[in-house]
Amino acid sequence: MRILVIEDNHMLAEAICQGLRQQGMQADSVDTCARAELALPGESWSAMVLDLGLPDGNGVALLKRWRKQGLDIPVIILTANTDFDTKLICLDTGADDYLGKPFDVRELAARLRAVVRRHYGRHHNQLCVGPLTLNLDTCDVTFRAEPVQLSRREYQLLLELAQSAGRVLSRQQLEQLTYGWEEVGSNSVEVHIHHLRKKTANELVKTVRGIGYALVELTD
Repeated sequence: MRILVIEDNHMLAEAICQGLRQQGMQADSVDTCARAELALPGESWSAMVLDLGLPDGNGVALLKRWRKQGLDIPVIILTANTDFDTKLICLDTGADDYLGKPFDVRELAARLRAVVRRHYGRHHNQLCVGPLTLNLDTCDVTFRAEPVQLSRREYQLLLELAQSAGRVLSRQQLEQLTYGWEEVGSNSVEVHIHHLRKKTANELVKTVRGIGYALVELTD
């Protein structure tokens, strides 16, 4: 799950990103509306955290423009302005949730899991694909009723594949969702896929030559 944090307070943005990474997410941040706009084309995001007061514009206006353009990525407003009317305006504009400052990053992570879950049409924080089960709250994974120990990167990669089960994700998409803007090795995705297959079943992740990878819904 890759999160874009749009927050002009650099210390707060870094603290949010660090906290979300500890919750098993990949998080990157930008500090202006202009940089947020540049971060969208060609990038893959699971959800966004948007501050209202940015140096070059208003978060509500930015969100309104995105929704008019058809951007349906889940957005949580994060702001010190907890005025009720402002909250209603944000939600009516297209925000999926609203969280006032100060806050606990664990609550933010829980709300992000909730909006992403709703985005994919799920009603609880357990994702099941055949005999594979991911608990999105605890990051625990089981396969054929047996626990599977995964690294953070392996879990993030498996989560993205499971949320798009049956659909092919390119290597570039998986790199973005798993590493964000961090430096990534030339064969890192392939190495993680290899480890996932060893820890579950070789046929769980299908290679679509020249395109990418897809999670296969196996039978028990």
